[in-house]
Amino acid sequence: MFVNIIFNQEGHVTYGDNNKGRILGRGSIGDKSILLIHDILYVEGLKYNLLSISQLCYKGYPIIFKPNSCEIFLPNSKEVMLIGKRINNVYLLDISSPCSVGCLLSKHDESWLWHRRIAHIHKNHLNKLISKDLVIGLLKLKFENDHICEACQKGKQIKNSFKLKNVVSSSKPLELFHMDLFSPSRPMSLGGNYYALVIVDDFSRYTWTLFLESKSDAFSAFKKLARSLQNTKYIIIGSIRSDHGGEFQNEKFNKFYEKTRIVHNFSAPRTPQQNGAMERKNRSLEELARAMLSESSLPKYFWADAISTSCYVMNRVLIGSILKKTPYELFNGRKPNISHLKVFGCSCFVLNNGKDNLGKFDEKADNDIFIGYSSNSHAYRVYTKRLMIVEEFFHVVFDEVDHKDMKSSKKSTKEDEQNIIM
Repeated sequence: MFVNIIFNQEGHVTYGDNNKGRILGRGSIGDKSILLIHDILYVEGLKYNLLSISQLCYKGYPIIFKPNSCEIFLPNSKEVMLIGKRINNVYLLDISSPCSVGCLLSKHDESWLWHRRIAHIHKNHLNKLISKDLVIGLLKLKFENDHICEACQKGKQIKNSFKLKNVVSSSKPLELFHMDLFSPSRPMSLGGNYYALVIVDDFSRYTWTLFLESKSDAFSAFKKLARSLQNTKYIIIGSIRSDHGGEFQNEKFNKFYEKTRIVHNFSAPRTPQQNGAMERKNRSLEELARAMLSESSLPKYFWADAISTSCYVMNRVLIGSILKKTPYELFNGRKPNISHLKVFGCSCFVLNNGKDNLGKFDEKADNDIFIGYSSNSHAYRVYTKRLMIVEEFFHVVFDEVDHKDMKSSKKSTKEDEQNIIM
């Protein structure tokens, strides 16, 4: 950058942090036909090209500072020589200005110029182009992300990432609850509900699903569950984490929290990632329920039963990524027994225990549909096709064989036999 320079170690320059840089030489920079600035020091280890305001003024260059820019004029003239743009409280030369002098640009400024020339592509990519020598004509510069590019932020800004925690936030069950509400589901469930309130214990990841007719029922459902759990476990619920939904942020919940001393924490608005435990749980419940409904070919109004069944199963078979145990074992202190699990939507036969007046030769069992497990007793939830209601039974025989596959296999077997005969 120097037009001429005399190398001579003649002292040091003291920086603002009281460190010193050794002066290696003195010279002039610029273009003889346009501009020449004398007595420029060449300092060892200086990473940026700095122009001293006081020295420029002393040599007769008038300078006008504005809130967002500054202008440097030629001596004894009204002609603007350089324009500086204020970025992060530092005035940098505006290299896009026609009155800028190219030879005064530092390598730092030139790297940003190339960043703009190459369509604001990330600087790490530009460093790869140089290091692997993949293009011709790109100067051997080092591209650093030392300040923000306003154009890149406006055109390419994305959401901040949320790192997964490698530790459990709580140390025991009921210490922290995550809570969220399913979006309104269509059609209405068999029980007349449109919403599902999902509650997850942070320590064990044990989950409860409570089905609601409207959002306003969220408080009564949560209150009933909270009292039941506290009476059973003899542990007081520590805190709740949810979004800012009106079903959670209202006077009823606030009074209940004041009375029970429960702390209510909220995730930031429009940032569901901060309540990631609930978002992942909701997605898993929905996907499992969708798969079971698809396989069983049951109508969509069985969605609540499918959600309840998927929650029941997940509590017993998921493995915690940190504690390496199932939610059921962490919450109840014993391993779950899953030998009673059956295929959702399969055909089942329910023993008629004399509820109807049967004749000697009447059928003793009804052919119904299995749709889940009882939450209050050791029984199965069954949809009775004859009465079109859901009941709970213990004496049930299940037919879990997929008859569709059997028919297709029989059909293919007959075709194979015919081909062999022919």
